[in-house]
Amino acid sequence: MDNADDIRQWRKAQRSGLLARRAAVPRVQHQAWTAAITEKLVAGFPLLGQMTVSFYWPFQGEFDPRFAIRRFREGGAIAALPLVIEKRAPMQFREWWPGVATSKGVFDLPVPEGTRTVVPQALLIPPVGFDARGYRLGYGGGYFDRTLATMIPQPLKICVAFELSRMETIHPQPYDIALDFIVTERCVYRNTPAGLEEAGSAGRVAELAATLLASRHPAAGFASPPCYGHESGYWQDGPGTGKTGD
Repeated sequence: MDNADDIRQWRKAQRSGLLARRAAVPRVQHQAWTAAITEKLVAGFPLLGQMTVSFYWPFQGEFDPRFAIRRFREGGAIAALPLVIEKRAPMQFREWWPGVATSKGVFDLPVPEGTRTVVPQALLIPPVGFDARGYRLGYGGGYFDRTLATMIPQPLKICVAFELSRMETIHPQPYDIALDFIVTERCVYRNTPAGLEEAGSAGRVAELAATLLASRHPAAGFASPPCYGHESGYWQDGPGTGKTGD
């Protein structure tokens, strides 16, 4: 499929189907998948507790990242939410914390009011779909791709999604930016020149993330931590459902 108009129409149809599939997930299943992804994020990316991390307010059945953000903030992270300034322009990121004043932004999602603008070192990014080479099908506005294209050095790009959002290809275009990791309820995938592959244990994920960050932010001194979340008991409380440690 080479024609840009054909790809646009194909993506529109795929988007509708994927959103409908996600909306049909029963609440109990959604909660279980959210708990599993949260555990993998906290255990596999402990360095996010030392960083400025962008997340998103969940929308249309997306994975809810707020439980993971709470854990990262407990470790010292600065959290931020994206802000659409204008169409076809990069987003800004404003610092967020529980209880901060917000106003309604795009899709009526909350945007922090009066907080400082920050540059995240890591982004938790929601897709409508993701493919075998780590590309993301979004909602069609192109905001994340435009934003990522302006960020030098590149942040750690972590896609968080359910396995049902996986597709063979999105037919990537020159403006599409591949992600570094995909975290699903099944496992953590890392993106390689050959495409997605399972990253392995939480310790291995942490090592890969630290190495990637150090290559992009050498002055920051990121390094693999001496222990990982699943080994230290850092992950204790499940999203609204009590203990889920093992």
